[in-house]
Amino acid sequence: EYKTKRVKNAMTRIADVDTEVLPCIGMEDPYHYRNKIQVPFAKDRCGKVKYGFYKENTHIIVPTKQCMIEDKRAAPILWDIKLLLEEMKIPIYNEKSGKGILRHVLIRTSFHYPEVMVVLVTTILNFPGQRNFINSLVQKHPEITTIVANVNARKTNVVLGKLDKVLYGPGKIKDDILGLTFEISASSFFQVNPIQVEKLYSGVFNLINCSKKETLLDAYSRVGTIGLLAAKKAKKVISVESNKSAHKNAIGNAKRNNLKNIEFICDDASEYIAKCDEQIDVVIMDPPRSGSDKKFLSTLVNKQIKKIIYVSCNPETLARDVEYLSKHYDVTFIQPVDMFPMTSHVETIVLLQLRR
Repeated sequence: EYKTKRVKNAMTRIADVDTEVLPCIGMEDPYHYRNKIQVPFAKDRCGKVKYGFYKENTHIIVPTKQCMIEDKRAAPILWDIKLLLEEMKIPIYNEKSGKGILRHVLIRTSFHYPEVMVVLVTTILNFPGQRNFINSLVQKHPEITTIVANVNARKTNVVLGKLDKVLYGPGKIKDDILGLTFEISASSFFQVNPIQVEKLYSGVFNLINCSKKETLLDAYSRVGTIGLLAAKKAKKVISVESNKSAHKNAIGNAKRNNLKNIEFICDDASEYIAKCDEQIDVVIMDPPRSGSDKKFLSTLVNKQIKKIIYVSCNPETLARDVEYLSKHYDVTFIQPVDMFPMTSHVETIVLLQLRR
């Protein structure tokens, strides 16, 4: 109810839209759903290794041995990583001095397959005792199918760096959504709730309703999830993503699922749509939390795209963008989905149709 009200409030207050907001689609069992867990590591006052979550609006780590929304497989792995770090005396990164090696640990899990990825975010590519550390961790946790080192030597709040090195296994895991299989790398975006994502994408899929004569643009496409699902309905799908790793995963995902009517473009969505000379009938857009930009939105208006399906994880930036588009489009459908139980966050699907 709270999340429905949040979306409704944003739509009326910011977008000045009075379209009915449907009740938020909830989750029956809202625990241990997250397939991606990332935690910072540090030393406590006694010199012991600690990990957990940042206290709100600070970088003070609150030690957390278990989280009620993360995949249950993560907690024992994190605990044994802590013990191995202490046992092998691997230096922990200090934010103030900029010294040390291990900064964060990221764990990604597959819902449909027995696959687990561990990503060690470090300041250097090869740290002392690395091979022994990897061997010991895998011996303790044979459920781990791949381990990746991600190098981030910058003084920054951004968790991941740009360089990955596979230390064990294939360097990726896979998971399924609505009958399609997707490859996930260390840095690529993939929805964190594998149960609710099927409800979210089913909602999007039902709204596409295009013919085999129409071309669909999937903007901010990440690893191609929505675009590949849409390829079942459209004549052609153009999938646009600026992240090179996600773009590469998307191409592999199309081959894996034997879908050939989809073209992958590695480019900024706003830049691409402005220069694209193909006739686009439907646009699906799933921008980051900050929303889209005026260049992309104005191009949608100028090209008179018939139908826009907007997927958003931020009701306020969604409402801001809808306010701009609603001068030319009718907002005909608003559906919140609780992708993030036990938090204030909510995902929303909005359908906009060109006003004639």
